[in-house]
Amino acid sequence: MARVKGIDHLVIRVGNYVRSRRFYDAVLGCMGFERKYEYGRHAGWSNGKTLFWIGEADAEGKKHKHRAGNIGFHHYAFELVRRRDVDDLYAVLKKQKVRMVDPPAEYPAYGKGYYAVYFLDPDGLKLEGMYFPPARVKRKSRSKA
Repeated sequence: MARVKGIDHLVIRVGNYVRSRRFYDAVLGCMGFERKYEYGRHAGWSNGKTLFWIGEADAEGKKHKHRAGNIGFHHYAFELVRRRDVDDLYAVLKKQKVRMVDPPAEYPAYGKGYYAVYFLDPDGLKLEGMYFPPARVKRKSRSKA
């Protein structure tokens, strides 16, 4: 049986390569990614573990704008290390005048301590920066004999 080690990369198509590259440089940059690759109208960012790629859509693809609710991509969530990282990301998003879906807030329906910000890329693709604290494991007390 094949076993998945992890997700190596995600590639999304964009309507305006230059505009989207600028957007992702800022947003991914504040989350520790660096643009490591650029081939023609494709670019890839890495944080040492995950690759995130964009590539310009072809002429036919540009005729059909993204619409939430269609089959396919719904949103991509970046898991952040600390709750404060969500707020730091939000500050960068505001400075870049990124279209917000929901500002940072707790989402108890997703679990205790789930904290996230939702926003849109230049083509309207929904992205999320989130923090979810690890579950605390109760230790069994040792009895002294």
